[in-house]
Amino acid sequence: MYASEMGMKLLGRKWLIWYLMLIALGLGGLFYIGGAREKEAAGSPEMSSEGEAKVERNSVGPYAPKAHVYQQKEPSRDGTGKVYMGREISHVMGHAAINWLERPEREKEEATSRVMEGLNRELKPDARIVDVGSGSGYYSFSLANLVPQGKVIGVDIQPEMVAYLTEKAQRLGVSNVESMLGKIDSVQLPAESVDAAIMVDAYHEFSHPNEMMQSIFYALKPGGRIYLLEYRAEDRSVPIKPLHKMSEAQSIKEMQAVGLKHVKTEGFLPWQHFMVFEK
Repeated sequence: MYASEMGMKLLGRKWLIWYLMLIALGLGGLFYIGGAREKEAAGSPEMSSEGEAKVERNSVGPYAPKAHVYQQKEPSRDGTGKVYMGREISHVMGHAAINWLERPEREKEEATSRVMEGLNRELKPDARIVDVGSGSGYYSFSLANLVPQGKVIGVDIQPEMVAYLTEKAQRLGVSNVESMLGKIDSVQLPAESVDAAIMVDAYHEFSHPNEMMQSIFYALKPGGRIYLLEYRAEDRSVPIKPLHKMSEAQSIKEMQAVGLKHVKTEGFLPWQHFMVFEK
């Protein structure tokens, strides 16, 4: 009788232990699922009513342009053999040409002071402007005088050019000019962070013009403008190699390809088109 009672007690205790274990496992599972859902909600993008992920417009990560497909041909004397919208892309002028960029004759040949007069009518004193393909900063420091409350960001893909511009800004004590290294397909600037962009005799050398313009479009504020200066391909008297020139029609076609609107082309320069485009 005693043994039977003891067996019943032991059996009851075993069932009680199993019952408590099942309760504990159930509660643990509920806590785990709840925590996982919280982590998932924290790490997932907000969803729209249609179930599509919402993307922050001014997200801070690097901009990744959509890759464009280019054509290839046998390279000409001054070209890369890479073709964009019927135009062969030229070779890049390296940092060894700094002295040519800073040559004293440049004002006489290109009327750079007229460029500044034209931009002065366009830019507000607090504008943020990116000088794409800034090189030695020949234009960057003149632009700095037009935007005393703003900033000029010189972007170049050659570290030597970036270092030169940075050192020059420090030497001259100019605080509203900064230099940064870009990529061959991106200026590496945040969304809607600049009021304007200028490219002086540089665009025709971009190895990835479509992607680069995508990134500039991305960096422009709504209504922001692009000032594109290129040697006139239509004018045989301009003493520049053919692949380092661009026609107005070709320039408009390439800018429109990324969504930019042609506003006007000024004819006040001796060798170059002064073209204005708007986002």
